[in-house]
Amino acid sequence: MEEIVPEKECDQPLTPAGRLFLQPNINQIIHCVIGVQNPIDIDAVKAEIASSVMLKHPRFSSLLVVDRRGREHWRRTQVNVDQHVIVLPDSLTRGDGSIPEEDAVNDYLADLSVSTPLSTDKPLWEIHLLMAHNCGIFRLHHALGDGISLMSTLLSCCRRADDPTRSPTFDGVGGRQQGSTIRWSFCRIIKMIWYTLIFVMELILRSLWLKDKKTAISGGDGVELWPRKLVTAKFRIDDMKTVKRAVANATINDVLFGVISCGISRYLDVQSTEAKDLKEGVQITGIAMVNLRPQPGLQKVLESKRDTWFGNQFGMIALPIYYHKGGSDPLQFVRRAKAMIDKKKLSLEALFSYKIGDLVMSCFGPKMASCLNYRIISNTTFTISNVIGPREEITIVGNPVTYLRVNSTSLPHAITMHMVSYAGKADLQILAAKDIVLDPKLLAKCFEDALCDMKNAAEAEHSSR
Repeated sequence: MEEIVPEKECDQPLTPAGRLFLQPNINQIIHCVIGVQNPIDIDAVKAEIASSVMLKHPRFSSLLVVDRRGREHWRRTQVNVDQHVIVLPDSLTRGDGSIPEEDAVNDYLADLSVSTPLSTDKPLWEIHLLMAHNCGIFRLHHALGDGISLMSTLLSCCRRADDPTRSPTFDGVGGRQQGSTIRWSFCRIIKMIWYTLIFVMELILRSLWLKDKKTAISGGDGVELWPRKLVTAKFRIDDMKTVKRAVANATINDVLFGVISCGISRYLDVQSTEAKDLKEGVQITGIAMVNLRPQPGLQKVLESKRDTWFGNQFGMIALPIYYHKGGSDPLQFVRRAKAMIDKKKLSLEALFSYKIGDLVMSCFGPKMASCLNYRIISNTTFTISNVIGPREEITIVGNPVTYLRVNSTSLPHAITMHMVSYAGKADLQILAAKDIVLDPKLLAKCFEDALCDMKNAAEAEHSSR
C-alpha cells in the first residue's frame, strides 16, 4: 500500500469497515480450513477457482490501490490463479507423522495468524494447499468481507455429496428476519430504548477506560503480537439441540454461550492460581459480531454486487459472562446466557455500534475509528463468532469435505473463538496467546465437557418429567 497509484474512473472506494480493517493495529485476515477425504488435485482446484462465481465478483478481482489523497480504492485487474494458489510441501507442514495431523494444521494456522500478511500486488486472497494433510486454507482479507461473505464465497465452489447438481443448503445466516411479525407494546419499546442506551453507553465506556478485571485469560495492548496456539473443540449439533430443548425458547447461540461461560469458569478453577481470589459473579466480557443483513440465505450474498449484501455488514456487541464455581446444575449457565442474549436481541446495540463506527470513520478518519475499536478489544477478554455452515455433507472439485473450520489473525484478546457448523457437527477454533493461556487444550476440553454435562442434565430432566 506504499505506492501511490494514479486514480482511474472505474475505481471503487472501500467501505468504512474495509478501511478500518486495513489499519495496522486491527488488520484482520480470515482463515477458513477445508479438509477433504482424498488427495488434492491441484490442477482441478485451479480450474474450479478460474471458473467460479468468486472471480466474477469485483471484490475478488480487484487490487487495493491508494489515490493521491491517500484514500483506498478497489481497481479491477486480471486475476492470475497461479499467483493465488500456494502449494505447501510436506517439509513445511510437518507431514512426517511426528505430531497428530490436526495439531500440524492448527500449528500452521497459528503461525499464519501472527506473521504472514497478504501481498497488495494482487487481490487480497489466496489459497494454501497442505498436501500432506489433505486440506486447503482460504485466506481472505477482512476488508473484502465478513464471515458470511467468506462462507458464501467458499460454498459457491461446493456441491452436495448426495446430489452433485445441487448447491449446499443452510438454515440461515443469523441475520435480521425479513417479514417476521413482532408484537410491539409500549413496555417493549421502553425496554428496547433502555437496553440500547445502557449497552451502547457501555461500549463507549469500553473505548475509553472501562476494563475487565484481570484474570488468567486476560489480554491487552500489544497481545496481538504474541505467539499463538490454536486448538479445536468439537461438538455435536444434536447434543446442542438436546440442551436447547431443555431451556424454554433457547437457541443454539444461547447454548454456545452457555458452554463458553461454563467452560471458562471451569478453566479458571483448574488452571488459575488466582481462582481462589476470584469472587463469585466476576464479569468477563466477550465481543461478538452480529450480522446485520436481512436473512435471505448465503447464496444471495455472493450473487449480489451491492455492499448491503456482500462485504462487511455487522455490528459489535459486548457479551458478558460471569465466573461461577462448579454448581449442581450446568443448565443454569444456558439460562443465564439466554436471559442476557434476549436483552441484547431486544436492543439496537449492534446497529448503533455499526452506525457510530461509520460516523467516527466519516468525521475523524480510519485511524481514530481503529483506535476506538482497538481499545474496546483491549478492555475486554475474548472474541466469539458463530457461522452456520451446510446442513448436509458436501464436496469440492468432487472431493468429499470432512470438516470446515474458521479462525482469524490475532487480536489484543488472549482468546479468540470462531465456530462453524457442518453436517451435524460444530468445530470451535480457539486461538490463544500461549504465554497467557498456558493450556489451550485444557480449555477446549472444558468446553466439550461442559456441553456433555449439559446434555446429561437435559436428558435427566426430561426423563424425570
